[in-house]
Amino acid sequence: MSKKEILPDLGHWLLCALRVQIKSLKRAMSSLGKIRGLLIDLDGVLYVGETPVPGARDVLNRLVSEGISRRYLTNTTTLTASLVVQKLQRLGFEVGESEVFSPITATIQFLKNVGTPTVNPVVRDSVVPAFSDFPRDYERPDYVVVGDIGAAWSYPLMNTIFAQLHAGAELIAMHRNKFFQGEEGLMVDIGAFVAGLEYVSGKEAQVIGKPSLSFFQLALDSLQLPAVQVAMIGDDVENDVGGGIAAGMKGVLVRTGKYREGCEENRERPPDCILDSISDLFEQVDLQGEGRTL
Repeated sequence: MSKKEILPDLGHWLLCALRVQIKSLKRAMSSLGKIRGLLIDLDGVLYVGETPVPGARDVLNRLVSEGISRRYLTNTTTLTASLVVQKLQRLGFEVGESEVFSPITATIQFLKNVGTPTVNPVVRDSVVPAFSDFPRDYERPDYVVVGDIGAAWSYPLMNTIFAQLHAGAELIAMHRNKFFQGEEGLMVDIGAFVAGLEYVSGKEAQVIGKPSLSFFQLALDSLQLPAVQVAMIGDDVENDVGGGIAAGMKGVLVRTGKYREGCEENRERPPDCILDSISDLFEQVDLQGEGRTL
């Protein structure tokens, strides 16, 4: 076969492949519909550890310039909302504290709605001051509040919490993630410890962060948009995407952070859209903002 015969065939093949790609993008956009607001996970979507995801800063800048409403939802309990914002700004993301929804803030609001209960905050030392409005009781508290404490977990600590729950305390889990993406790979998260405490105490934890419907609703109320016009973007198919879908939003999964190939398969409600990373957002999601000409 001559080169003249091969080149037309190659060109035809490339044109067909391009048409398939365009059709695929159109299907993704049509399944999502027009999106007016976004809830965006942080670690694993915008950055991993201390490294920004390539293209993420450009996307956020474009969201701002095109007037796309957005809020940022994190399940981190090692940093308060103000410290989360400081980290984002250090990494080059221009985000305001009012845009960030943290389980620490939501937990404090939950406790204030109760009144002034006594608490045992099982959290990092840097987070303890956030609970200064509530009396401490390390023997018979009204609530045991569990957050991320890393390698500080131990059998004596688990047994102490168990004794407090057995004596009548209620268990608050600021989240119950199974694992997270660390600098060295996937790491066990507090969900394993929360599940163990539930098992031995016979009590069900009050989960504050994602995938709690009330946590998502706080962010939706802030956006002042109906859930059907909002998409949740995350790397966690269960807590981010699954939780967002359960709250009535569209679910957008990114293949960065804790994502692992095939994690979206065999789910009762699969993601509405899957992106290689958030850098593909504008190519695959039909966003409608106040500053955008449609």
